[in-house]
Amino acid sequence: MRVRNSVDKARIGKKKTISDGALVKSPTGIRGFDEMTGGGLPRGRPTLVCGGPGCGKTLFALEFLVRGATEYGEPGVFVSFEERPEDLAVNVASLGFDLAALVKEKKLLVDHVHVQRSEIEETGDYDLDGLFIRIGHAIDTVGARRIVLDTIESLFSGLSNEGILRAELRRLFGWLKDKGVTAVITGERGDRALTRQGLEEYVSDCVILLDNRVVNDISTRRLRIVKYRGSKHTTNECPFLIDDGGFSITPMSSVGLTNEASEERVTTGIDRLDRMLGGSGYFRGSSVLTSGGAGTGKSTLAATFAASTCRRGERCVYFAFEESESQILRNVRSIGIDLAPCVAHGLLRFRNSRPTFCGLEMHLAAMHKMVEEFEPSAVIVDPVTNILQVGDAREAATMLIRLLDFLKLRGITSMFTSLTAGGSAVEATEVGVSSMMDTWILLRNLEADGERNRGLYVLKSRGMAHSNQVREFVMTNQGIQLIDVYTGSGGVLMGSARVNQEAFEAAEETRRRAAIDERERVMRRKHAALEGQIAAIRAEIDEDRSSLELDRNVELSRRDRGDALRGELARRKNADSATQNPQPRSRKKNGQELRG
Repeated sequence: MRVRNSVDKARIGKKKTISDGALVKSPTGIRGFDEMTGGGLPRGRPTLVCGGPGCGKTLFALEFLVRGATEYGEPGVFVSFEERPEDLAVNVASLGFDLAALVKEKKLLVDHVHVQRSEIEETGDYDLDGLFIRIGHAIDTVGARRIVLDTIESLFSGLSNEGILRAELRRLFGWLKDKGVTAVITGERGDRALTRQGLEEYVSDCVILLDNRVVNDISTRRLRIVKYRGSKHTTNECPFLIDDGGFSITPMSSVGLTNEASEERVTTGIDRLDRMLGGSGYFRGSSVLTSGGAGTGKSTLAATFAASTCRRGERCVYFAFEESESQILRNVRSIGIDLAPCVAHGLLRFRNSRPTFCGLEMHLAAMHKMVEEFEPSAVIVDPVTNILQVGDAREAATMLIRLLDFLKLRGITSMFTSLTAGGSAVEATEVGVSSMMDTWILLRNLEADGERNRGLYVLKSRGMAHSNQVREFVMTNQGIQLIDVYTGSGGVLMGSARVNQEAFEAAEETRRRAAIDERERVMRRKHAALEGQIAAIRAEIDEDRSSLELDRNVELSRRDRGDALRGELARRKNADSATQNPQPRSRKKNGQELRG
């Protein structure tokens, strides 16, 4: 049996209580179907599952029984009018169901009613009372709550009286209602009606149409709910898968614009790109488009984001449409990104397939199933343009819109790479989904001076400030590096031209600095010389001042000696008292008045 994860179990638990008003429903356990119907099939009422050969009618009915017996505690009865029990057991084993074990545990009962046209002789009136007794006994034996009749055409294949046939069909459906079992009746599709008899679809409370359509040599299985009495339901066609886990349906009802916008950021894995996106990277749960020509590094950018997601301990799913898992691991290892440990630790899972492997709807259904089972926080689709090989631009855009809404509703950060063909407009994508992306990063090959270099710039990033500058995109042994490009009068330079220009500018800067240093040395010499001249002049002035002061003192001393000599001579000549006692003359010495 397929093991469901905790999310599935929680979802199943909720389905048990689902009812649409007064109409109680039996959950089928089929992935996606209960979401389409709002809970499952009408409990205690007949449901018709019709379609052409190979569309999956019998497998749908068997999974309904097996899920009921194993997950909802409702035993079931399978009445086959074509295949023997041992053949059925082998057929459903491919889905992971052990029919023999369930029969042994009395959770299921498989009864084969042999109907052979050559053994039937149609005489008079006939009825299905014998079949009612047989089915009633089977129901009572296991206490069945569910029953499958496969297929109804085989039961009436040998009968030609259409009036009696229609009457007995109505009686059979009414009898199943009276028994209170939830019944699934399978039927072959008719030419001008849903079934060959054209009656089953009218007496059934729910009619499900399965289709296996081939378009452009590619087969796609689809499911549509034609009617559902007393309940709202999805009326669109929905693709479905049948694999080792059973049915997996992609309901259109999951598409919508009700997702919550997160404020949390997740790193791109490249520091400089984070800074270009407001400093913190992408918004969690946002959608990112990386577009560019061949060889620009789109897959490398995607692998870098996958590695950064796994480094945080989060899961990532990588859908690759061009390369195998081994080839991707080898290629990115050459630039220092080793994704092998991420795969080994269960954090990274690849799904590698050619677009032509199946139709667009089947790819979408497979993606839905893988995301639901693995529960990643990031998804990478590389490249989305390859899906144009199995559909036109409108179909591809529709498929991607549904995938994008599915991922956003679950808060999953998604990255899509898109190949821009030569001659296409730079700011355009061939699948036409750029307007729905939250962040759009463009990678370009720029040719100049005989070289081809890569450039990266952010065309848009909703809800955040982002850089409008071009960065040179370089892949090294240590991963991706973003380098500032040279912009000047010569335009934008990258690669060797940028290196040569940077070297020229560095040499020019060195020359200018040397010239400035020489001028500074000359100025210092002149300043030192000037300071020396000033010091010499000051010394000369100080010397002249000292000589002047000495001459002044000498002159004062001579003048004082002359006055004293004259006074002495006057006394010796007996001069009068006025002459003998003259008033002392005042004189100045060093600016002070002296009397003597």
